[in-house]
Amino acid sequence: MQNINWPKVFKSWALIALGVLVAAWTSSGIHYEGWGSLLFAVVLISFFNVILRPILVLLALPFVILTLGLGIFLINALLFLLVGELVPGFEVASFGSALWGSIVVGVVSLVANLIFGTSRVEMRVNRNHGGPQGGLGKRRVPKDDDVIDI
Repeated sequence: MQNINWPKVFKSWALIALGVLVAAWTSSGIHYEGWGSLLFAVVLISFFNVILRPILVLLALPFVILTLGLGIFLINALLFLLVGELVPGFEVASFGSALWGSIVVGVVSLVANLIFGTSRVEMRVNRNHGGPQGGLGKRRVPKDDDVIDI
């Protein structure tokens, strides 16, 4: 069994909680009664993002491709609406509110990752400094280091 990176899990929960707080603050259709219902909603959103979201994306893949990825927001909104139905004390009034909440949670996570530098992009290019080996007519055999890693 793979070890769970608990600091990463808690960071993810904190970002989702911050996103839900901002969504509730900016939308009249998202309400939570207390910190317990907020925490339960955050855990359930995280669970659905890990378990249900990949299945829904796979089933709706033609739609997601046709909408150039914007269908992902609809899937996230459906999950947000489902959490609103399942968690007592956490209310999502309409699909529009759920769509707004899913967009806000995504934007808050993106901005936080950009600010705190947790998204790391590394690029390495290996080049062979020479012409084709063996002269004309022979193909150069690629080596293991002849790749571009991104």
